[in-house]
Amino acid sequence: MTATRDATYAEFALAAARAAAGAILPHFRAPIAVDDKGGARGYDPVTEADRGAEDVIRQAIRRDYPDHGIEGEERGVEAGTVPQSWVIDPIDGTKSFILGQLHWATLIALNDGTRPVVGVVHQPYVDESFVAFDGVSEWRRHDQRRRLATRRCPRIGDAMVATTDPRHFVSQRQMHAWHAATDGVRLVRYGGDCYCYTQLAMGLTDIVIETGLQPYDVQALIPLIENAGGVMTNWTGGSCQRGGDVLACGDPALHAEILRRIAGQ
Repeated sequence: MTATRDATYAEFALAAARAAAGAILPHFRAPIAVDDKGGARGYDPVTEADRGAEDVIRQAIRRDYPDHGIEGEERGVEAGTVPQSWVIDPIDGTKSFILGQLHWATLIALNDGTRPVVGVVHQPYVDESFVAFDGVSEWRRHDQRRRLATRRCPRIGDAMVATTDPRHFVSQRQMHAWHAATDGVRLVRYGGDCYCYTQLAMGLTDIVIETGLQPYDVQALIPLIENAGGVMTNWTGGSCQRGGDVLACGDPALHAEILRRIAGQ
């Protein structure tokens, strides 16, 4: 069977993420200089591993798809001449990375000019990948592959919630949304960055709620969640591909219920 265009893009993105591991892994659990980019959310670390990994990915894109645009966390935006653009977070979860924890990964998305259609999440230390394209989300490790599916959980009382840091919910509006998504749930866990969403796609978590995100934080994750049967939007049900407020749920009925709670209905 001939591979589709998006399947080809997905394999390219995974290969680029694997290549970027060469700029990342020598610095993991090793002494490394850390700079603070600062910003509204406080401490925002960046390292030579982040910058080097993005450079590797950008070089691969320029070589294979020179007419495509690129948007990355560390090196900014390069305009393309076609609608397609690649959206890169070389290390999502840099705080976990500099602590030697495992909840970090390289994120690469392909946006077709309307929405992200390919998403790759690759954690090189454990060689674990999550790949989304053509309506399918897969978990891969070595020669293993498994199709992912979210689980049904229509009742908020049965739900498991994940978020990276509850301290990101500061304003009255943000606190209201936080309580709308967490009051009455079975379990809330903190930390995880992109891994919150991969576990949702695997059917292990039911709700992820976050705020203050950027496009490179979310675009690879949107097709991963949607292809697995979940829903990922902003807090009013619109697109979250430009970041901001994000609500992801494995069960569409649960997602609709939380949106109603956020809206005060």
